[in-house]
Amino acid sequence: MSEIGNDRPRIEVRDLIVRYGDVLAVDGVSFNIAAGELVTLLGPSGCGKTTTLRSIAGLETPTSGAIRLNGEAVYSAEERRNVPSEKRGVSMVFQSYAIWPHMTVFENVAYGLRVRKLPAREIQQNVHRVLDLVQMREFADRGASKLSGGQQQRVAVARAIAFSPSVLLFDEPLSNLDAKLRAEMRVELRELQRRLDITSVYVTHDQEEALAISDRVIVMNGGRIEQIGTPEEIYNRPRSRFVADFVGSTNIISGRLLDARGAAATASLEIAGGVKLHVAMPESARGDETTVALRSSYIHLGPTTGAMNAVTGTIHRRMFHGDFIQYVVDWPAGQLLVRRPPTELFDEGSEVTISFAPEHCVLL
Repeated sequence: MSEIGNDRPRIEVRDLIVRYGDVLAVDGVSFNIAAGELVTLLGPSGCGKTTTLRSIAGLETPTSGAIRLNGEAVYSAEERRNVPSEKRGVSMVFQSYAIWPHMTVFENVAYGLRVRKLPAREIQQNVHRVLDLVQMREFADRGASKLSGGQQQRVAVARAIAFSPSVLLFDEPLSNLDAKLRAEMRVELRELQRRLDITSVYVTHDQEEALAISDRVIVMNGGRIEQIGTPEEIYNRPRSRFVADFVGSTNIISGRLLDARGAAATASLEIAGGVKLHVAMPESARGDETTVALRSSYIHLGPTTGAMNAVTGTIHRRMFHGDFIQYVVDWPAGQLLVRRPPTELFDEGSEVTISFAPEHCVLL
């Protein structure tokens, strides 16, 4: 597991276990998050990501383990310590926005500041400051019930950052928005997080969203961490079949490892039909692996010159997706999914040459 090299992590989670009766929701999760970093917990429903987030917030009581914020234990089973949520200095943006429809935008954002009994002048300054940040100042006097979904989400974010929390938590904040607005809000949230330099934990099941906004991604499955890494590491060097299959469009190819060409270099993999592929050999490989992951967007179709992995195939199906065309290609090992730009058109039934670089065919 990779760790942050800063002097002191802003968030430390150690050996976290959360049980609901006989159900083990989180099973020994550990990670660090540095100051100013945005880390996403990514995984399918029921993988433990939201439970982990809520444990950091103090909304769930873990069974064992420890959580430290800014070096201070907010939960420790060993020390029998569990700091109440309101005293942890964290703020949370929920999937449902959780804003009060009977209040104005200003009143929604000011609520937490009033609870903290700040002076009226300071409340007004802070509310106007954060409404400017989320581009909602002109709606300050509008009733929250009269806002669009995107505007409500901006108000929820403004309310969360109004009292300058040390940690900001996002629980699938964009899942209720339409696709276009969701893409726009990703950019806005990332820009805001960088401008404020606030440590953030983001939960989503949307792998595209996780790759787009994160400094690092923690992929979870069955209550455990499968892999921690930058978006590029998660996408290009998955460490398990689950990560390869869950993140992005991937072909899983089975075969027999024949030989390795030096440490962390390439190996030969024999697949169906006697075809031999040159594949990447990671340093962690044991030598008994039988499957590789090949991203559909890294496969080329058409004439090639001097390509290491060049195999003849036939276009079985062509599907138009707007930004790309997805091909189902018959080849000796069955079928491959291939994504190419919409400018590269091949007719169904036509013969093509499939090729890809060894570094894009990763042993699992």
